[in-house]
Amino acid sequence: MEAEAHKEQENELVIQTHALKIGHNQEEHSPKHQQKEDTTLQPEQEKAFLIQTFELKIEDNQQEAYSPTHQQQEETNNNIDSPPPLPLDKVEAIIGYEFKDKHLLEEAFIHITYGAENNLSYERLEYIGDAVLNIVITKEQFFSYPNLKPGDLTSLRSKNVDTEKLARVAVKLGLERYLRHKKPMLHEQIQAFIEAIEEYPVHSNGLIDVPKALADIVESTIGALYIDCDSLDIVWKVFRKLLEPIIEPDTVQKHPLTELNEYCQKKKFNLQFVDLWEESKSIDVFINEKFVGSGTYGSKKEIARHRAAQNALENIGKLPSISTSTVEDALAD
Repeated sequence: MEAEAHKEQENELVIQTHALKIGHNQEEHSPKHQQKEDTTLQPEQEKAFLIQTFELKIEDNQQEAYSPTHQQQEETNNNIDSPPPLPLDKVEAIIGYEFKDKHLLEEAFIHITYGAENNLSYERLEYIGDAVLNIVITKEQFFSYPNLKPGDLTSLRSKNVDTEKLARVAVKLGLERYLRHKKPMLHEQIQAFIEAIEEYPVHSNGLIDVPKALADIVESTIGALYIDCDSLDIVWKVFRKLLEPIIEPDTVQKHPLTELNEYCQKKKFNLQFVDLWEESKSIDVFINEKFVGSGTYGSKKEIARHRAAQNALENIGKLPSISTSTVEDALAD
């Protein structure tokens, strides 16, 4: 209502200003004007009206900028490339579990950027889900692999609950379609991840960028499920198949950095990483002062380093002083 009143005032002032201009122009061509009558009042009035009109426009613009409608439009523009999230009742059908407390499921898909005003997000459920997932995976592996040493069990569990593995689960189930968020570029990052995993069927071992929010909603959903049912057995029954493919001892792969370091330590080689990321977004690898590989990644130095290690492992057998059989023997141990 106040904005409309301002608009009316503004229109009236503009009309009066135009009227003054017309009157002033007519007087300039009248006989009275030739008699040099005093007409200085009208230009001053015109100036005053223009100042008032300008002030009203400024005030209206300020009100518009801080209005809920304007802020909502800005938020929409920031997320114009992100499709609206789907109804959450579909999630129950995906995981095969009907929540008694629907609010838990709703909270499990609220990113901090979406529910900040109400202090609502999935972070607390993610915290519980992380702990629950670790215990159910640990229990499953303990009974499935009775001869596996604790260190190997730890490595195996880590591969099955890390960010990339859980992000893959989210994409496989299509859970990203239900995420409520206002995070710029997240939709594009998720699409890039979906395309990148096609090159690595099980796990990239640190060679691709993973949107953490994807893994978060898997853990928050597990947390919500556990709070709703209060049973670890039910959680595992629901999520056992959803987490497939489960990485097993015969399919687990070492991280390229771990593999390269172990190889060089075993052979007593001098391993050196040269950081060129600030200049060229790349990392070079030298073994015994010989260049053996390089990795490049524009947005994260860590991934560039991982790719450099992987490239070095692929090239290391080509070094004149190191035979392929020696490399294969070292990596097999």
